[in-house]
This record gives sequence, structure tokens and C-alpha cells, in this order.
Amino acid sequence: MVTLSSRNHVTGSPAAETPVLPTRALVWVIASFALLLVPQWDRLPVWLIASCVALAGWRWLAQSGRVRLPGKWLRSAIMLGVIAVYVATVRGRFTVDTAASFFVLAVGLKWLETRSTRDFYVLFFILVYLATVNFLFHQEIYWTVLNLLAVGSLLVGLQVLNAPDLPESMRSGWSRLGMMLLKTLPIVALLFVFFPRVAPLWSVPLVSGEARSGISDTMRPGDISSLAQSSERAFRATFGGELPAYRDRYWRGLILDYLDGETWRQGQGEPFRRPGRVSVDGGVGDLTSGQYDVLMEPTDKRWAFVLEDSVAVSNNVVPTDEGLFRFRRPADTTVRYRMELKGGGQGNAVGEDPRVLRRYLQLPRSGNPRAQALAEDLRTNNPDPGAMIEALMSRFRQQGYYYTLRPPAMPEDGIDALLFDEKRGFCAHYAGATTFLLRAAGIPARVVVGYQGGDPGAGDQYLVVRQYDAHAWVEAWLDGEGWVRVDPTAAIAPDRIESGLRDAVAEEGSFLENDWASPQRYGNMAVLQWASLQLDRINYQWQRWVVGYQGQSQMDLMSRLPGGLGLKELGYATAGIVGFALLVAGGFSTWQMRRSTRRDPVARLIGRWHRLCERAGVPVRYGETPTQLADRVGSARPGAAGTARAFARMVNKHYYDSEPEEDQRQSREKMRRLLITMRKQMSRDTTPSRETATRRVTG
Repeated sequence: MVTLSSRNHVTGSPAAETPVLPTRALVWVIASFALLLVPQWDRLPVWLIASCVALAGWRWLAQSGRVRLPGKWLRSAIMLGVIAVYVATVRGRFTVDTAASFFVLAVGLKWLETRSTRDFYVLFFILVYLATVNFLFHQEIYWTVLNLLAVGSLLVGLQVLNAPDLPESMRSGWSRLGMMLLKTLPIVALLFVFFPRVAPLWSVPLVSGEARSGISDTMRPGDISSLAQSSERAFRATFGGELPAYRDRYWRGLILDYLDGETWRQGQGEPFRRPGRVSVDGGVGDLTSGQYDVLMEPTDKRWAFVLEDSVAVSNNVVPTDEGLFRFRRPADTTVRYRMELKGGGQGNAVGEDPRVLRRYLQLPRSGNPRAQALAEDLRTNNPDPGAMIEALMSRFRQQGYYYTLRPPAMPEDGIDALLFDEKRGFCAHYAGATTFLLRAAGIPARVVVGYQGGDPGAGDQYLVVRQYDAHAWVEAWLDGEGWVRVDPTAAIAPDRIESGLRDAVAEEGSFLENDWASPQRYGNMAVLQWASLQLDRINYQWQRWVVGYQGQSQMDLMSRLPGGLGLKELGYATAGIVGFALLVAGGFSTWQMRRSTRRDPVARLIGRWHRLCERAGVPVRYGETPTQLADRVGSARPGAAGTARAFARMVNKHYYDSEPEEDQRQSREKMRRLLITMRKQMSRDTTPSRETATRRVTG
């Protein structure tokens, strides 16, 4: 028989020192590693992914005997080299994101150390942990399925590693995994529902400092027009009543009030707040009329997007003095919060401190002289601020201004160029120019950045707001009215506000022109749109009811059950479920063991042998082989020693040697005769065993 140690080396080959483990097992493990790298592609640098692929490929070539695995010194040099590159790219930042990236690199380096079966066991557990790390950054249902597929591949590889000669190991391996899943799924589902979801005492932010696709805290001409070429999802919103009209879907996010050259930014930074957890389950119970839930994608920013005249229902967002809402920490994961529409207008009943209003009159000391002259002319002809704003909107409507996703590059004094020369721009251009004109005319104004619009999801059950819905507009302060929304885009391109960006740029043909893989680009293909909406609905429900099933959601569900379960009752229920599962598993295993024993005639003969040994004063020990038991029988009953050893040899031959069915029947008959002979020999043999004699002497 060829032993494992003799198979681990191939003498005379180019890779004589390379361990040769089952190739099929290695294929499954490498396939699992490749699947686990897929969710990482959007956050890992290209060089790191390429390094991991190269290191795993090196191990595969070593398996086939084409190259050698590196020795200790070369392996150390490779490790130091890639770590040095990693440190240089990280540049001193240390977050959960960078730590997870380093862990991926360490997994890649581990391939160069897989020289024995033990190394593959270590790699197996490391890859399972890598699957859990993926969930820190992606919880969507399709990434979950991919992670589970990768773990399944690992488990199949583990089976092949332990039984490389097992016929049809791939099919039987997946079959066994499927049966295990079916057996454990009910218990897992019950524990998911009833296991107490207690919030952690601490939380580590995942924010990496890397930019995500989405709105930023500055606005330059062209910024939002670039964002409008992305169909990535920003958030989804579910309403307790009817969906608001398209023109009323203004989602306020942040306010930019300081003009620095051509760039609008926040004049005052966010006030300091002690970092805290972002509760991801900020909406529980049924939605009432006027309420809406927002499920927002990660932004790594603190701002939340809400409709005008909203108040917070959930406690995971806090209001600001400007009527905005903020999280207590940057939203580094998908977060859900609940709001309620109150109506009444933005700030109608409150006044502003004159010192605050002066901040909204700030302008650069020089620049855009023609725009300043236009503002003075508008103010002279329209002393009333409301009338002046209407005159400005009429100018936008009547003088051939054009809304485009292909705005021209603006020269110095870009506001002048937009208003008098080019007359072509996007919402950011017109919002910035309008704010400049209002301030130059003495009317406090500010730029508001957020989203406008949102398309219904499957069945019109919720709204999907995407990055191309990003929008900028203006709020002006009017005495007696408060902050009033002024949107120049509504005057220049009403279709953008009434029905969306696609209709607004239909003639230009620039909608998602650079995003050819987006289903939203092909709005005329009904089948594609239907499939996209169905997939989004599945993922949305997964996010809301599975990923978002946290403490508040669980307690809300438990309160609806008869009797209303609390944390104490949940603990009892969990203990009962675990105890019941163990009891069922133990009973099922015992039943299967007895069933297999009844079906196996040799197992029944072994059972008779064990009972015979017990009566002869030779108790069977746990984990003892047939040969070891036969040796102890020979010591206790010398007259039956030869028969016991012959019976043990027959047992080993039956289970470890392949025999034709006819020979197996003859062997079973011979084993029965040996048992009869052994029983007679033990009954005649009255010589005390050494163990019995020893006990008598010591007694």
C-alpha cells in the first residue's frame, strides 16, 4: 500500500520538493478563493488582486510539477516586498477597510506555504473567515449567494482532500452538502428569528477615506453632470400612503453656502459630535399615512436624504439648524431610517438670525461683473424680492437657455459665460449662477444638493433613486415666508422636474451614454426593465427583512406574537430550540446507527462478539480496533486467543478489502462459525485473566 508520505514527493521532477496533494482538492480550493475575490474587486487595488491571482497560480504550477515552491529566503523576500508595496499605498491610514485588504494579501501569501495536508486545513479555515469579511462590505443577496457558493466549494474540496480516491466525489460531495443544508435549515431559520439581537457595546467604523460614487460636500461646474452618467442606486424609499408626485420628490441632503472662486462648499464645517454607532434598523412597525422608510446605500458621509418638510420618526438621524438630518457617524453600511411628512413649508413659521442671513450673502470680492450688473438691473426693476425671482425665472424660460449633460468648458468668470455667452449647462451651473445673482441683489440664498425624482420599483411598492437623479437647486430667504425653493432647472427644462432626466435629454441622446451595461439605459426594452425591477425587488426585500433584521425589528415582530415576547422570553425560546435540535439530532443519529446495524449482517456479528466479550469479563473500550480487542481477549481467555484473532482478521478484511459478493457471504458464514467456536472456548476456559489475577493480588 502506498502511504501518504510516499505520495507527497515526486523524485526526479523539476519540483521534487513540492508536495503533491490531490489535484481535484486543490482545484476546488483555488476556485473558492477566486469566488471570494470577486466581491473585493471594487475596493482592492489592481496590484493586490493581481498579486493574489499570481500567488495562487504559482501554487497550481507547482502542483503540476512545472515550477518549485519558493524556499524560506525567497518566500520571505516576496512577503517583505508585497507588504512594502501595501504600506506605501495605505499611507498611514488604518481602518477596518485597510485591515481587511491586508488580510486578503495575507491569504494570497499563504498559497506559497501549502506544503502539507495540515497547511490546507489552515487555508480552509482562513478562506471561511475571508467569506465572513466579505459581508462587512457587501450584504446584497447576490453577493450572499456567491459567498455561500465559495464556502460550498471549500467543503467539497475538503471532502476530496480527505477521500481522494472516492468515486464520483464531486457529485456525492455536493449531495452531502445539500442534505446537510436541508437538515439544518429549519433550525437555522428558527434561531435567526428568535436568537436575541443585542446591539454590540462598541462599533468600529469601516470608512476607508476612499471616495464613493455619490454626492460630495463641494460642487464645481460639471460635477453633478458627471454623476448623472451613473445608474448606481443611491437609496430606496417606501411610503405608507400614495407616492408623492414626481415634481415633489426633492430629497434634501446638504447645503453649500460659500463660493470659493468657481467652487461651492460648506461655509461652516459639521459641528463636532462624539462618534457613535449608526443603527441600521431605524424603521419598525407598519408605515402610517405620511411616513416613509429610506434604505440608503453606503456613502461614507453623515448626511441623510429626506423630503422637504420632514421630521424624524426613527432615532438614528438627528436634525440640524438648516432643516437637514445627519447620522451620528458616517454611513459606512446600508442604513434604514424613517421620516414623516408634516407639510407647512420649509421654515415658514421661524425667523433667521440676521447674522446667519449675512452668511448667505457672501460673494467673492471680484469676478463675473456682467452677472453683478444683471442682478443690479433686476433689483432696480423689481424691488420686491419675490418679483425679482420671478423675473429671473422668466429670463431663463424665454432667452434660449439649454439644459445639457454635455456642458461646455467654462472660462474664467464662468457665471458670466453661462448667463450671456454659452447658455448651456446642467443643474449645478444654473443653481450656482442663480445663487450668485440673488446674493448680488441682496437676497440671502444658498445651494441645496440632493436628489430629485425616483422611479417606481416592481409593483410600484417603493421608489428607487439613482445617482443620475442627483440635483442642485436654490433656496432663497423671503421675509414672511422663510426659505423658499427656487429651481432654475424647472424653468429651463420642466421635463427634468416633471418626469426625469431621461426625458429632459431625450433629444440630445446623452442619457447614460457612457454606461452601456446599465439596464436603465435601455428603457425601451420591456423585458430587460421587468427583469431588472424583479431583481431589485428581491434584493430590496432581502435588505429590509434579512440584513435589516436587527434589535428593534426583532422586538417589533416578537411583540406581535401571542403574549408578546421580551428579551428574557427570547432567551428561553433560543435555549429550547437548541435543546430540541440536539435531542432530535441525537435521536436521529441513534436511529440511523441502529438501522445501519440491522441492515449490515457483519455489524450484527460484531455486536454479538462485543456482548460475548462483556460476559467473559473483557469490556469493550471506546475507539478500540478489532485487533486490539482480540489481543485482550487472548490475554483474558488464552483458550480463545486464536479464534478471536481470526475473527478480528475477518472483520478487517470485510471492511478494508474489496471482495466479490459471493466471497463476502462465505466470509460472513465463517465469522458465524468462529463466534460459535469462541463461545464454547470461553465457556471451557476457566483460567483467570491477568487483569483478574492482578486485581486479586492488589486486593
